[in-house]
Amino acid sequence: MLEAWYLELGEGAADIPEERIREIREEIFQKLPGNSGGKFPAGILLAAAAIAVIMVSLILEVVFHRRDLVVQHVTHDIPPGGNRAVLTLSNGQKIDLTHASNGSIAVQQGTRVLKNRAGLLVYDDSVGPEAKAQAGENTVTTPVGGSWQLNLPDGTRVWLNNSSSLTYPSHFRGQPDRMVTLAGEAYFEVAKDKRHPFIVKSGGQEVKVLGTHFDVNAFANEHVVRTTLLEGLVTVSAADKKLTQKLFPGNQSLLQGGSLKLTRANLEQVVAWKNGYFRFDNTPIEQVMRELARWYDIDVRFDGTLPTEKLNGRISRSKNISKVLSALEATKTVHFKMEGRRVTVMK
Repeated sequence: MLEAWYLELGEGAADIPEERIREIREEIFQKLPGNSGGKFPAGILLAAAAIAVIMVSLILEVVFHRRDLVVQHVTHDIPPGGNRAVLTLSNGQKIDLTHASNGSIAVQQGTRVLKNRAGLLVYDDSVGPEAKAQAGENTVTTPVGGSWQLNLPDGTRVWLNNSSSLTYPSHFRGQPDRMVTLAGEAYFEVAKDKRHPFIVKSGGQEVKVLGTHFDVNAFANEHVVRTTLLEGLVTVSAADKKLTQKLFPGNQSLLQGGSLKLTRANLEQVVAWKNGYFRFDNTPIEQVMRELARWYDIDVRFDGTLPTEKLNGRISRSKNISKVLSALEATKTVHFKMEGRRVTVMK
């Protein structure tokens, strides 16, 4: 019924008064099975909560596409981030991947480093004159507002989020495992190799896998290290190895202080950044603004008491920041003032 209502009204749904929305909600409640017209049973209340969240999310997306700018004092807009990263080779040489030409960009320890036509950083682990040379460390670093994709020498594919860095060997030949170090956030599709476990060290923990798809969020300013499994099986351990959790698909581990907890994850929200959008699921405004700050390179300030309402919805990461802030303002839970690259959050 909700979908039919939304499709019938189309973009005009964003302009429906709250009074009418309440009437529609009551009509839906009255027609739900098991409702006798008295107090709502627990199941109906749960359904009501779900409907309310869906309606707010739908309205947020519609408003995002059609509302005019309502953010105060905008003198200039801020564009979104993009593909920007720097590769640091084992000899200390730095290569700006954004402006590097396609093709071979370096050769080290018998391994060729290439930037393909799609902009993907690829390692050709061909056996050259230096095949027996000890592997050196390479690091890909993304700035605020930057992201990059790369294929490691073993074929593992990595999506590196903004404000992040990944350090790894120039080749894995002759090593008992495939160990990399992450700061920030990355999504991994690990090439299968039963004899050589793939290990990610990040934020005071280790994730050990043989071949799987997972996301690690270890931003320093988030205070919680989140590891989310989408496919396969992984083991997450605190750095001292005293705490260990085994993750199955859909699980997320939370490492904070001296505890390592396990919970169910909203997979769409976890990989939203990789797929090109922000996804909020009962997300506090402070967390929302940290995500925006890392992508748009803005200075966020808070004026007065923070809103207690949580935000839900999905917004493209390819839009200028004014569009994103306008969509958030349309929820009527928060307001913004822009002055250059400073964004002030007001209730």
